[in-house]
Amino acid sequence: MTDFFNGIEAVKYEGPESDSELCFRHYDPDEIVMGKRMEDNLRFAVAYWHSFAWEGGDPFGGRTFDRPWFGSSMDMAKLKADVAFDMFKILGQPYFCFHDADMRPEGDSFAESTRNLEDMVDYIGTKMEGVDTKLLWGTANLFSHRRFMSGAATNPDPDVFAYSAATIKTCMDATLKLGGENYVLWGGREGYETLLNTDLKKERAQAGRMLQMVVDYKHKIGFKGAILIEPKPQEPTKHQYDYDVATVYGFLKDFGLENEVQMNIEQGHAILAGHSFEHELAMASALGIFGSIDMNRNDYQSGWDTDQFPNNVPETALAYYEVIKAGGFKSGGTNFDAKLRRQSLDPVDLIAGHVGAMDVCALGFKKAAAMFEDGKLEQERDARYAGWNEGEAKKMLEGGYSLEGIEEYVRKGDVNPEPRSGKQERLENLVNRYM
Repeated sequence: MTDFFNGIEAVKYEGPESDSELCFRHYDPDEIVMGKRMEDNLRFAVAYWHSFAWEGGDPFGGRTFDRPWFGSSMDMAKLKADVAFDMFKILGQPYFCFHDADMRPEGDSFAESTRNLEDMVDYIGTKMEGVDTKLLWGTANLFSHRRFMSGAATNPDPDVFAYSAATIKTCMDATLKLGGENYVLWGGREGYETLLNTDLKKERAQAGRMLQMVVDYKHKIGFKGAILIEPKPQEPTKHQYDYDVATVYGFLKDFGLENEVQMNIEQGHAILAGHSFEHELAMASALGIFGSIDMNRNDYQSGWDTDQFPNNVPETALAYYEVIKAGGFKSGGTNFDAKLRRQSLDPVDLIAGHVGAMDVCALGFKKAAAMFEDGKLEQERDARYAGWNEGEAKKMLEGGYSLEGIEEYVRKGDVNPEPRSGKQERLENLVNRYM
C-alpha cells in the first residue's frame, strides 16, 4: 500500500448503534434483502475522475487539493492507480468506473495518448488480479480538451469527429480488456451555445452515426455488456442533445437503436432537466431502457451540477423503489459520481464521503424494499387504474372502438363521470411511515 491513507483501516459493518466515524451502520454487504446480498443489490462503484483526478476547482477558483499523484507522467498515473486500489480495499468497493483521461497522461499525439492508455490498462489489469474490485464501466473523456470545445460527435470539424471515434474505439478496447460490464457514452459538449452557427439536423445525424458505429463495434469485438447513454440537459453547453431520458429515447428510435442502448441516469442531471430522479428512472423502465445510475445530489440553492455525495434517505429510497420495480440492476450498478467539497482536503474526507453515501444508499434501499414487499403503494396504484382492466374500457384501448363508437357508447350509456381523489397526501404519509 501507499502511505496516502496511512492509519485508515478497512471499513467494517458495525451496526446502527456504533459511534465510530468510519464504519458502516446500515451497509452490510452480506445482508440478504429481497433474496440477494446487499452488495449484489447495490453494486457500488467509485468514480475514478472525481475521487482521484479532480483537483478541487470550481467555476470561480482553481485547484485546492494537493495530491502526490498530480502530474503528467506515467509514474504519477501509476501512483494514482496505487492509491485508488488502496481506497477500493479500505471501502470493500466491488466496482470502479473510469474515463481514459483519468487514468493516463495526455500525449502529444493520438498515438502517444493511446500508448499511455494501453500501458495503464496493463498496469491496472495486474492490480485487479487477486482482488474483488471489478470494472463497472469505462468511457472516453470527449469534453475536457480544447479540441472538443464545439463537441465531439457533433463537432462541425470532421477531423474532431474522426479523433473522437478513434478515441471511443480505444476506450471500448480498454473496457473489454479489463472485463468491464458496460460502456458509457456521455456527451459532455454534444450541444450548442447559439443557433446562429449551429445546424441542428446535421449535428444530430452525426451523433446518430457515431452511436451506430459504437454498437456495430460492440458486436464485432464480442463485448457482452450494455452500451449506456447518460442524459444531461445543459451545463456546460446551453442545450444538450441528450436532454433527458425521453429525448434520448426519441433519438434512439430515430436511428433504430432503441433495442441496443440503455440509460445511465444521474440524480443531478435529472434535477437540472426539471425532473426528479425517480421520474427519470421510471421513464427509462417504462421505455425498456433502464441500465445503471450515477448516484449523487445537487445543492438546491445552486443552479449547476454540484455532484455532492447523497445524504437524503427518503430521496434515495424513492429512487431505489423505481430500480426495484424495474427488476433491479443487471449489468448496471450504483456509481458514486460525487466529489468532495473543495475545502475537504484530508485523505480521510475521501473515505468518509463514500462511507456516508454507502450507508445512505443501503438504508434507502432497505426502505424501498420494505415498501415494495409490503405492496400497499402498488395496490393503491392498481386500484386507481382498475377500471381499464375489463369491459368497454379494455375494448377502447385494444382498438375495439373508433372515435365515433366511443361517442355512441357515452351517449347511450349516459356516461357522466365524477372525479375521484388521487390520494396524494395519504400516499405521501404512507411513504413517510416506512422512513
